[in-house]
Amino acid sequence: MAKARELRRRIRSVEKTRQITKTMEMVATSKLKRAQDRVVAARPYAAALADAIADLFQPELSQQFPLLRPVAQPRRVALVVITSNRGLCGGFNANLIRMGRQRLAELAGDGVEVELHAIGRKGIGYFRYVGQALASQRQDIGDRPTPAHAVDVVEPLMARFERDELDAVEVVFAKFNSPVSTPPTLLRILPIVPPGRQDGMTARRHAANYLLRPSAEELVGAILPLYVHNQMYRALVETAAAEQGARRTAMKNATDSAGDMIDWLRRTYNRARQAQITQEIAEIVGGSEALKG
Repeated sequence: MAKARELRRRIRSVEKTRQITKTMEMVATSKLKRAQDRVVAARPYAAALADAIADLFQPELSQQFPLLRPVAQPRRVALVVITSNRGLCGGFNANLIRMGRQRLAELAGDGVEVELHAIGRKGIGYFRYVGQALASQRQDIGDRPTPAHAVDVVEPLMARFERDELDAVEVVFAKFNSPVSTPPTLLRILPIVPPGRQDGMTARRHAANYLLRPSAEELVGAILPLYVHNQMYRALVETAAAEQGARRTAMKNATDSAGDMIDWLRRTYNRARQAQITQEIAEIVGGSEALKG
């Protein structure tokens, strides 16, 4: 009887866990839709900025604008690693942290001085645990990043890059291809590589001559910071969407596993209960026969 009671207790416990994971799956599905909408909404603006830079770029502008300054061999690099504030999303954060560690090791192996900037409680907690120094950390962005958050993160790095205190700025984030495809990705956002450039030559050609007011130099100078802001914003929103996709997948797998476990426990309980009833009947029959004898 004790075994049957223990099985009933386990069944109730797993059923409660399944209710929690099912609810979290539904919440993640709802949040995923909103996060995916933010990713889709950010893409046209990013494409328009890239097209404008590709149309206006001239090789001589690289010397005029610090954000375009090419660096053959970086000596000082700022690495931004974006993770989530919460867990229960499978290997999502572990994959991002692993890529961040690999990039840190690669840069250190090349003799590059690296400063680490962590966004998200999970990444901050891990790098603190292993004793990695953090140049900055942010836990306030959460799963609803805004363009203002992106500006706050990248603007100080842009200013230091323009002062030649940094040679490159790289970001580790989760690229949102689909809810089930969110690979960790490394993106260098500074210096800016003009979109549409191939082997030092512009891939796009002007279809017609036209006059620009103001000048191309002024337009490029205004667009470049916006382009960097947008690159960081896209990294934040894609990571937020990828987090919800990973959490939905993880919670669905947990819910399915809980259902399988409940089925197994119920079968085990039924067999134990049947064996107990059979034993009780055998004891009753045996006692009755003993009384007859």
